Amino acid sequence: MNKHESQEDLKQRLTAEEYAVTQKAATEPAFTGKYDQFDQPGIYVDVVSGQPLFSSTDKYDAGCGWPSFTKPIDAENVQENTDHSFGMIRQEVLSTDAHSHLGHVFNDGPTEAGGLRYCINSAALKFIPASELETQGYHGFDALFKD
Repeated sequence: MNKHESQEDLKQRLTAEEYAVTQKAATEPAFTGKYDQFDQPGIYVDVVSGQPLFSSTDKYDAGCGWPSFTKPIDAENVQENTDHSFGMIRQEVLSTDAHSHLGHVFNDGPTEAGGLRYCINSAALKFIPASELETQGYHGFDALFKD
């Protein structure tokens, strides 16, 4: 997304679900997202801006119905806001570049990995395979997948 992309342009470029999730803080139904049961090496970027967000090396199956990660690639690429919707108090996760709604972060993740569970909507993400990182402009991120 460039800084001048309008909401109308986003509606044209994104699917209806991607738009609803990233721009209107919708949530895709559990166990329906394309990345919930997905296990390939690579990174997940913001579907709106392309900002790198999460790595497959930090993804795990939390059994909750959404892709779950123990941490972002870089903490500077996400921000948190307190969300009071649906009678709950949760920490909403947004991308810093486009302010896309991504999902929520909870403190019930694997303790050995810091205890956080970033519960993220597949519709907010685009997967970049490790084998394509360089060709798609994500130079340097291939180091995450080298032994």
